Amino acid sequence: MMRVCACLAALVLSASCATPATDAPTPTATAAAVDPYLWLEEVEGERALDWVRAENARSLAILEGDARFPELLQRALTVAESRDRLPLGQVRGGYLYNFWQDPDHVRGIWRRATLASYAANAPVWETLLDLDALAATENANWVWQGSDCDPSGQRCMISLSNGGLDASTEREFDVNARTFVAGGFVVPEAKSNIGWLDRDTLLVATNWGDGSLTESGYPFQLRAWRRGTPLASASEIIRGQASDVSLGVTTLEDESGDHIAIAVEGDTFFEAVYWLMTAEGPRRITLPRRASIRRYFADRLIVTLEEAWSIGGVQYPSGALLALPLASATSAAPQIEVIFTPGPRQSIENVAATSSGLLVAGFDNVRGRLQRFTLRGGVWNGEQIALPPTGVVTIASASTSSAQAFAVFEDFLTPSTLYAIDGGAARAVRSLPAQFDASPYVTEQFEATSADGTRVPYFVVRRRDVEMNGENPTLLYAYGGFQLSQTPSYNAYLGQLWLDQGGVYVLANIRGGGEFGPDWHSAGLLTNRQRIYDDFYAVERDVIERRITSPRRLGISGRSNGGLLMGVMLNQHPEMVHATVIGSPLLDMLRYDQLLAGASWVGEYGSPNVPEQRAFLERITPYQNLAPGENFPLVFIYTSTKDDRVHPGHARKYAARLQELGVPFLYYENMDGGHQANANLREAARRRALEYMYLTQRLMD
Repeated sequence: MMRVCACLAALVLSASCATPATDAPTPTATAAAVDPYLWLEEVEGERALDWVRAENARSLAILEGDARFPELLQRALTVAESRDRLPLGQVRGGYLYNFWQDPDHVRGIWRRATLASYAANAPVWETLLDLDALAATENANWVWQGSDCDPSGQRCMISLSNGGLDASTEREFDVNARTFVAGGFVVPEAKSNIGWLDRDTLLVATNWGDGSLTESGYPFQLRAWRRGTPLASASEIIRGQASDVSLGVTTLEDESGDHIAIAVEGDTFFEAVYWLMTAEGPRRITLPRRASIRRYFADRLIVTLEEAWSIGGVQYPSGALLALPLASATSAAPQIEVIFTPGPRQSIENVAATSSGLLVAGFDNVRGRLQRFTLRGGVWNGEQIALPPTGVVTIASASTSSAQAFAVFEDFLTPSTLYAIDGGAARAVRSLPAQFDASPYVTEQFEATSADGTRVPYFVVRRRDVEMNGENPTLLYAYGGFQLSQTPSYNAYLGQLWLDQGGVYVLANIRGGGEFGPDWHSAGLLTNRQRIYDDFYAVERDVIERRITSPRRLGISGRSNGGLLMGVMLNQHPEMVHATVIGSPLLDMLRYDQLLAGASWVGEYGSPNVPEQRAFLERITPYQNLAPGENFPLVFIYTSTKDDRVHPGHARKYAARLQELGVPFLYYENMDGGHQANANLREAARRRALEYMYLTQRLMD
């Protein structure tokens, strides 16, 4: 549990409560003897980079040397650089703020338009910051990471990343003057978390020096920094422990303009303790460890539960949306109001607040739903907002300073449509033009039955006239982790580079995601993770039994946690597929917790240091269990040198092991680009063209 210094910026903060912390573990001589490829974990090591360059050159010659590649790349560039995109952003103080990239602004511009002009589909944009110009002036590889503005909206902290790293530099920007503030707040490059307490006080969790980071590489000390003083003099408010995942801060404002700050101590990736900042010092908010504070509205904290909660003799189910009046939120017996309880095949995805109510977006059997809840006489009343029922609804922007909000609807075959939400009514503002002809295609939803009898839904997008003869080139995508739902979304890359080339697309909603709420996720946690892999195998079998495709024509794809899924499936069922895309993956599950942010995911995967959990990880870890047989397909692996979230060593070592075993593979490591493996629009297009070139060669040829 964290220790608390009873101090706050408004009270002239006290001295630090500092205690030493240990550094993350380093490779041992024993580990090096077991793993001959530890040298590939040296991200910028010359030997490792020479290996990367050689593998890139070999693989790119195969993919980019294909006569069809230039056309694929041009199609991808057309999609990436299209100006036909919805300019989404944040509502604040009568404006909508948007970050925009196009061929003229490859790195992007931060801009704003009045809310009235935006809602009328006639936005008049004024540029606030030109990132291309800034990068040229400062000779820096800046990538936009976001903005966070003070309560007045006039001063904003701008997050800039070097080449797409998660770590960023935070710099204070004056919106009216259109320039960075001379002598203003600057937080050097780190995986920082910041929030405004008031115009002259910044709450900062950052790398404060030796011993100030958790084993996951995130800060665990939150300090208050007064304007005009050195960052090093910032006074500590709260500190956690090195064994935590992180300590951060969130600031919230309700419709009356009340501004509050909440410290978030992440004990694990999914468990947190919340502390309300008060004049008397931080006070712990009464919530279960698996809960999320979503918004602040009508003097209430709006919360979703990620586990069942029993308090005061009342049981609140997992997935419920609750309101806790702030006045009682830190008491042992807080007042609790139930806003909405999803059913077993429903979920809550987004919660936003306007000046008049709450907007709640979610799913009914992976079909989008948007609801509005208002508070009258202490009672919450809900209504559904009429939107198309076939796709996904996302709350694009909302603010407690405005009664108007914006949402986006899309599905596999319908381009994004922006809706203005006024009260309980939705009005279409703008629909994007189609980026591929959807008329030949149809979307279907099926269910596969997993090993334990669980019904697992999946979508199929195909030509209407396709023959069910088992010969259709089919791409199956899934993720299966971290309560991240996979949605029926419009994807022009998929349309132009796959469907239009004769491919079929399948999206699987396997356990581990959030499509049916927190319990759909928790069913596959830790040593129960084989359920996720069984779900995916069930979908593989089902698409083959329906004769949509066959093992010769089936390819699978996943990235990050989905890359782990791909690695496991190749070890368990290589006979099912002829192609596999493994993107930015986790593959060494016996060392993942020692690499970059890996320790933060122990709550998802389990710890190699806990015997029962290690025994399971030893059974499923793709790298150590790699023993390709005759059915093992030629795989395409990609990652990024600048990925400071999932270590590129996972992909490198896996490829090197294949190399050792004499198994052919293709490998591409972008030397830039962060965890998304693309730092700008052109690189994003290139990566996707490479993926679809590989899939074309493997499944269509």
